[in-house]
Amino acid sequence: MHIHILTLFPNMFTGPFNESIIKRAVERGLVNISVYNIRDRTSDKHHIVDDYPYGGGPGMVLKPEPIFETVEMVRGERDIPVILLTPQGRLFNQHIAAEIAGYEEFIIICGHYEGVDERVREHLATDEISIGDYVLSGGELAAMVVVDAAVRQITGVLGSDESAGEDSHATGLLEYPQYTRPQDFRGWDVPEVLLSGNHAEVARWRREQSLRRTAKRRPDLLERAILSAKDRVFLARIRSEEE
Repeated sequence: MHIHILTLFPNMFTGPFNESIIKRAVERGLVNISVYNIRDRTSDKHHIVDDYPYGGGPGMVLKPEPIFETVEMVRGERDIPVILLTPQGRLFNQHIAAEIAGYEEFIIICGHYEGVDERVREHLATDEISIGDYVLSGGELAAMVVVDAAVRQITGVLGSDESAGEDSHATGLLEYPQYTRPQDFRGWDVPEVLLSGNHAEVARWRREQSLRRTAKRRPDLLERAILSAKDRVFLARIRSEEE
């Protein structure tokens, strides 16, 4: 996978992409990340990338020229998805992360200030993504979230190919509780079922804990999750216990 990131602040990506999973993915040749400074494609001596909005109003808007020219320079004659990070985009989730993980190559545009010229959205972007209903100073942090969520789903990136499938939201539910050594920590013991060696019972316990936790903390997820008949019976039981 080759990821191209367009930004006004390329140095913001140095630390996050040089640590942990992303760094290992790059070192193994599974991912290649290129970061481009939008200012480099300006034509004036002051490298101006923004201007006042037509019609008035507060803040500045990113000009279309340097963004279009940077994307066209990166893309060439290839047909590459162009993702614009914007509060108006579709809300990012695990399903979209998996969709992006299937791309061989894609471009991310990080907005800033009051946003980008509308013609970028209309005539350049092929997708628009938002990571949540809150305000950030720019799209750089959002780009890191999207890249991390997508890259960890590429085969070979994680230590175990099962790890991504066990994450919260990967199955549409929150993850079950996890424990490690010591067995007894300050009087708090690991559940006996996890020490039993009975894999079927462990799997059942984990599924039920995942369902219980999701029902309590994120019941909205259950509306979209794929549930078996056993899952539905268990959920009905825990609801009746709460009544």
